[in-house]
Amino acid sequence: MAHLDRLSGNEAVAVAMRQIDPDVMGAFPITPSTEIPQYFAQYVADGLVNTELVTVESEHSSMSVCMGAAAAGGRAISATSSAGLALMYETLYVAASCRMPIVLAVSTRALSGPININNDHSDAMGARDSGWIQIYAENNQEVYDNYVQAFPIAETENVRLPVMICQDGFITSHAVENIELLEDAEVKSFVGTYEPKHYLLNPDEPLAVGPYDVTHYYMEHKRQQAEAMRNARAAILAQAERFEALTGRKYGFFEAYKMDDAELALVLMGSTAGTAKAAVDMLRAEGRKVGLVKIRVFRPFPMEELAEALKNCRAVAVMDKSEGFSACGGPLFAETRSALYDLETRPKAINIVYGLGGRDVAVDDVRALYDRLADIAATGETGPVYSHIGVREEA
Repeated sequence: MAHLDRLSGNEAVAVAMRQIDPDVMGAFPITPSTEIPQYFAQYVADGLVNTELVTVESEHSSMSVCMGAAAAGGRAISATSSAGLALMYETLYVAASCRMPIVLAVSTRALSGPININNDHSDAMGARDSGWIQIYAENNQEVYDNYVQAFPIAETENVRLPVMICQDGFITSHAVENIELLEDAEVKSFVGTYEPKHYLLNPDEPLAVGPYDVTHYYMEHKRQQAEAMRNARAAILAQAERFEALTGRKYGFFEAYKMDDAELALVLMGSTAGTAKAAVDMLRAEGRKVGLVKIRVFRPFPMEELAEALKNCRAVAVMDKSEGFSACGGPLFAETRSALYDLETRPKAINIVYGLGGRDVAVDDVRALYDRLADIAATGETGPVYSHIGVREEA
């Protein structure tokens, strides 16, 4: 039986961690994820979990602790943000290549420089090709639900990949919302008991972890990783189906909001979806055929499904809360435009970079984007394909 509470996104993640009761947490604080290990450390001190809390001197070390625990056959967790995720960069690749089902909570935050502690997606997007599954949340309920599903996805036999559960720093990590929590026993039953197949503490199977991979084998192992990421698609949907049966809350690769007859659409991730949905509702009340697609799963990217959702649109704006520095758009735009390429009739597509370093985006800003899409649909002229909004222009 679920119960209601009021929690910040960080506390919701910590509650999910407590309910799962993993074997090891590698912990090092960084704003705005600091509260997660702080709350969890209190659970350890109070004897509410059996987890070994290992406090270390850096985020690189916290992920190294997780890798050691995972190699030994344990469930391992950590949490980080921004420069902390960047400091983990080397170990992210090692964890994924060693097929370690670690779960990392990321309260997304801008990367320096200049120094900034507010939200955008530049940290998680910087790690998008490290081999980790990436799942994003719009609100506190979603980040809790995503975290509960993370270990069953990661530990699926033909997947065995680490998972990042991402939420928007400060916006959801610190804001308090009503949330429906599962009972501890329900979470433990859903997540199940971890039974590692190969691990260092198994005396019957001598094992080397992380040896030098010579040219004759390296590419085969990379292909295995790629196949595991493809397999993750089915695992994500399978766990979402189980979760829906338990809670009634339905998840997939993305949420298609009022897209059945939409001619104009946005594609975006994270908490901005709430603002955009408000704009969609207002425009729908005016009789305009608008909708949005909120990406939940960025890795593996749902290429075919996204193309299907957008195929009847006339114009699409892809909103990136991260600057790709490619000189032609952000990372979500690159993936979305690629997804549209094989459609026989493609919508016109533009890229909007927004919200960097915590810059606000209001409902009126989103309405203006739909107005621009309406002009594109009417004229067939996109204008600048790649642009920024909310930027003060020089006089």
